[in-house]
Amino acid sequence: MALEIKNNYGTILITDDVIASVAGGAAVSCYGIVGMASKNQVKDGITDILKKENYSKGIIVNRKDNNVIIDLHIIVMYGTKISAIASNVQSTVKYQIEKTLGMEVDGINIHIQGIKVVNN
Repeated sequence: MALEIKNNYGTILITDDVIASVAGGAAVSCYGIVGMASKNQVKDGITDILKKENYSKGIIVNRKDNNVIIDLHIIVMYGTKISAIASNVQSTVKYQIEKTLGMEVDGINIHIQGIKVVNN
């Protein structure tokens, strides 16, 4: 299902995959995030980090009118403070969705799917 925005020049359709791509890109750019994980990790049998083209497998977008609620399934870096990372991801994703797509974000729910040790 696509969000429809009408203006003087015509109609703009924004799909859930576009919203997921913007949200996923914003999330993985945050410090402490190793990557996105599948929302159906056990069912899909995917324990790997999702690549950029598969962000929608780790994000659930719920829309109501012009507002969205986003569920992000992420993998965090070992040794970082999870609450600080989650808060940073929420504010970054909210800002990026509102700036890029002009949509109101009602909520961003973070689901930690795993912790990964990263060798520097």
